[in-house]
Amino acid sequence: MTAHSAATEGSEAAAPEGARGESSVPRHVAIIMDGNGRWAARKGLPRAAGHRAGAEAVRRTLRAAGEAGIEVLTLYAFSSENWRRSEEEVSDLKGLLAYYIDKELDSLHREGVRLKLIGDPSAFGPQLVERLDRAVERTRNNDRLTLVVALNYGARTEIAGAARKLAAEVAEGRRDPGSIDEAAVAATLDTAGLPELDLLIRTSGEVRLSNFLLWQAAYAELMFVDTLWPDFDEAALKLALDQFAGRQRRFGGR
Repeated sequence: MTAHSAATEGSEAAAPEGARGESSVPRHVAIIMDGNGRWAARKGLPRAAGHRAGAEAVRRTLRAAGEAGIEVLTLYAFSSENWRRSEEEVSDLKGLLAYYIDKELDSLHREGVRLKLIGDPSAFGPQLVERLDRAVERTRNNDRLTLVVALNYGARTEIAGAARKLAAEVAEGRRDPGSIDEAAVAATLDTAGLPELDLLIRTSGEVRLSNFLLWQAAYAELMFVDTLWPDFDEAALKLALDQFAGRQRRFGGR
């Protein structure tokens, strides 16, 4: 697997509160899981087979993240733009999500994984939402690792929603406009209460964020790896963590 970074250095921005940790292990890792379709195409299989193989990669990566001491793993499972895909593929993805929850919930709970959702899962329909809510409730007191699943998520929509909430508070007289700072915005985002994002990985060789965690990625280390998501495994995660440990994070300083 090859990897390259795309981290920019600003000269004036301050480090996020609490972001300057001493540990070489990132507290919060996010992954854009890309390449299921290409993996399937290379093997002459339908795209659904690629998504099923991708679900196995989720299982491997989650286990490896817990063993590495990562506190939060955020996965881009379904973007707000994925509705543009064929009805058949969207249906396959929804079915796979329901299957994964039913099959893996006991294991997640037993291993101390807390499930959190970001985005707007309500678009998936009441039956799947009920399954998701039940999984979130059952695991809410677990504290070994938090698995954040982004469903029907788009960062621009998230930021716009935060702006609306803050504007409503001002309009209702519950907030002074001058009190709206970076901390206030962060506290209104879907990821409020989670550690700062330390490392964002995208698989399959594509080099873009695709509307994922745009605010949260401001000072994250970025890694774009060639591995297709279904082939991502413990060794691939370890390589990414080793590269992260070797980077010097300045947060805008020299």
